[in-house]
Amino acid sequence: MEFERSAGILLHPTSLPGNYGIGDLGDDAFKFIDFLKEAGQTLWQVFPLGPTGYGDSPYQCFSAFAGNPLLVSPDKLKEEGFLSEGDLASTPQFNPVKIDYGEVINYKKSLLQKAYSNFKSNSNGLEKEFDEFCEEHKDWLEDFALFMALKDAHNGNEWSKWEKGLVHREENVLNEWKEKLIDEILYHKFIQFNFFRQWKKVRGYANENGIKIIGDMPIFIAYDSSDLWANKELFSVDENGKLETVAGVPPDYFSPTGQLWGNPLYKWKVMEKDDFLWWRKRFESLYEMVDIVRIDHFRGFDAYWEIPGDAPTAQTGRWVKAPGEKLFSILQKYLGDVPILAEDLGVITPEVEALRDKFGFPGMKILQFAFGKGMETKFLPHNYIPNCVVYTGSHDNDTTHAFFEKAKSEKSDIYTHVQKYLNYYGDDIVSELIRLAYSSVARIVIIPMQDVLNLGGEARMNFPGKLGGNWAWRFTWGQIKENLAIHYKELAVLYERPPEKKQKVETIEVEDE
Repeated sequence: MEFERSAGILLHPTSLPGNYGIGDLGDDAFKFIDFLKEAGQTLWQVFPLGPTGYGDSPYQCFSAFAGNPLLVSPDKLKEEGFLSEGDLASTPQFNPVKIDYGEVINYKKSLLQKAYSNFKSNSNGLEKEFDEFCEEHKDWLEDFALFMALKDAHNGNEWSKWEKGLVHREENVLNEWKEKLIDEILYHKFIQFNFFRQWKKVRGYANENGIKIIGDMPIFIAYDSSDLWANKELFSVDENGKLETVAGVPPDYFSPTGQLWGNPLYKWKVMEKDDFLWWRKRFESLYEMVDIVRIDHFRGFDAYWEIPGDAPTAQTGRWVKAPGEKLFSILQKYLGDVPILAEDLGVITPEVEALRDKFGFPGMKILQFAFGKGMETKFLPHNYIPNCVVYTGSHDNDTTHAFFEKAKSEKSDIYTHVQKYLNYYGDDIVSELIRLAYSSVARIVIIPMQDVLNLGGEARMNFPGKLGGNWAWRFTWGQIKENLAIHYKELAVLYERPPEKKQKVETIEVEDE
């Protein structure tokens, strides 16, 4: 699919302002869409929207299909009649710029439980809609709701530590637990019902205002997920849940032992037997939520680093070929020419590039990687091709302001190179880089909100390898300067993102008399 010239902002909903300790799908989400429109933006990129587990990473979710309960807006629940003014009266004074997940999880769970209790007493006319939602999404919802109820009943332990009958999903044992946890299961369905209702309204408002949402699909699923527990035959585990092989990346300049991610791998030959039905459902589900899908770690669809399940590091792995071409051909057959962006960073082989280009997926360019002696020249804008997406940085990088301030303080060749390249020797490198991205031939430019606000390292979203403290940044409306939207609108117009629509001129043929 060919994309037109466009511009957007990367911001996960958890980073939105709001009163409840974490951004959600309430009024501030709609206000952000208004800001995007005023700023001439036509794209809003988010991280995976699923329910996060240990470490709070949106790339390690309890389900590849479900929504994150923490994003459900208490204010919208109040509008629906499921919470009262009194329920929200004792809301703690949360930190407005940083998420404390421990506090937030406990508080929001208490609100969600109150809302569910009120729903049982009075569904406010939504009982039929709720039943229809449960029926429409039963393929994943039944397993997910049971999985989450069982986790709660087992003190949060991962599924492989449950009793044998549950690990093996013995029918009589499952039925006993379904009966025992009937109320808890319904609670989790109710939360998903509200997440999807609220998200649908947010996405609908975005689309009405000419803004498309770019969603994110991690290539691998989490070990502790309903997807693995309910579909062990599709993944690299034995019947007891022991990992036979796991995902990661090989040793490189940055890590002499490689990276041991620990995610289960796919049994691709098994998946091929039904034309990749699990994958088709996964894409279909995500396209219900977003307009464009960004695939994280795209290179894994060509070949992936397979590591023995009991290996202490990633050093003992091997490259194994993946059926990416077959998969994407099947997706086109069933779903049509779906819009996909490919995260093709890292060590990319000609085979990976060939797979990406065969299907016309735009790859990624990161401006922070473009400068200095160790840079990759493909990230310099004069080497771009139109079919790509340019970012100043990603969620795994420091903010662009912090990155270049560090280079400046260290008198690094990175800083002198960027100055020469931009022919700019002032103090606002970030704004000049953003202008460079906008002026490039790349059809899509996405700027992280931290860089839009020109923030320092305190606003970094994620530090790979660091335990705790990630995914916690939030912005405030007070950080948005009065002329910020006007500035970005001018950039979008100046660099034709999107191109100015040419008026169609109708001609009338007149016959000679």
